[in-house]
Amino acid sequence: MMVMILKLRILIIQTIDIFYNPFRKLIPLETFRYAATGGFNTVLDITLYFLCYNFVVVKKVIDLDIVAISPHIAAFLIVFPVTFFTGFLLSKYITFTNSEIRGRIQLIRYIISVSGSIFLNYVFLKILVEFGGLWPTMAKIITTSIVVVYSYFVQKFFTFKSVGLATS
Repeated sequence: MMVMILKLRILIIQTIDIFYNPFRKLIPLETFRYAATGGFNTVLDITLYFLCYNFVVVKKVIDLDIVAISPHIAAFLIVFPVTFFTGFLLSKYITFTNSEIRGRIQLIRYIISVSGSIFLNYVFLKILVEFGGLWPTMAKIITTSIVVVYSYFVQKFFTFKSVGLATS
C-alpha cells in the first residue's frame, strides 16, 4: 500500500513538473506546484459544491430544529471535510516538500489556517449570496479565488514553513 502511495506521489509530481518548463523564469517550482495542486483541489471543491447544492441539499434550507442552515452554507459544510484532507495531503506531499516541521505540527497549523479559510468562505458566501444576490455557485467561485490567495501565503509562511524561510 505504501509503495503504491509513493508511486502515486512521484507520478503526480512528475506530471506537474512536465508543465513547469515554460513557467520556469516566471515563478518558482513550489509556487507552480501550489497552483497545480490548489487548482485541482479548487476544481474538486467547486464541482462537489455544485453537486451537493443542487442534488444533495436540493437548494433547500436544512432545518435541524435548533438551527436552520441555508442551502449554500450546508453544501459548503458537506464538501469541506473532503477538500480539507485532499488539500492537506497535496500541500504536504506535493507542494511544500521542503518543510522540516513535523507532520503533526503541520496538521495543527493547517487546521488553524483552514479555520481562517472557513471564516472567509462563510463571510463571503453570506455577503455575495444573501446581500449581493449572486448565484451560489458563482459566489463560491469568487470566494474561492479570494481564499486561495490567503491560503497560499499562510501555508507557505506558517503551516509548511521551510527552515530557510524561518530567518526571513
